[in-house]
Amino acid sequence: MKLQGGCYCGALRYEAEGEPMMQAQCHCRECQHISGGSPNVFMAMPIPGFHYTKGTPKSFTRADLERPVTREFCAECGSHILARSPGFPAVILKVGSLDDPSVFTPGMAIFTVDKQAFHHVPDGIPSFERLPG
Repeated sequence: MKLQGGCYCGALRYEAEGEPMMQAQCHCRECQHISGGSPNVFMAMPIPGFHYTKGTPKSFTRADLERPVTREFCAECGSHILARSPGFPAVILKVGSLDDPSVFTPGMAIFTVDKQAFHHVPDGIPSFERLPG
């Protein structure tokens, strides 16, 4: 699978190649902050297959968390592109940044312990209060 995408203003573009390692929606509070209140939908794509084809992202890592992710986003428009989790062999690619988000099919819902009453988990997908074991 070869995916392409970028930010809202077009200053960042990327390609991600390989098979998705995970397709999920995350309900954690951090993702709710990043998404504006909704669960965050993402595809975990292998790190070796990911590269920016235009622009250089800004990044942010919270210093007050034990194992924080590093979030990469556009410095111009603020679009969140991906997150990198320590020790995880994939980039956590935000579905909203894809040129064709219809390739996404949620396979699970994670961190439902933080799920809000207005969040929807599709029928038939596994749900986990935290990360699956």
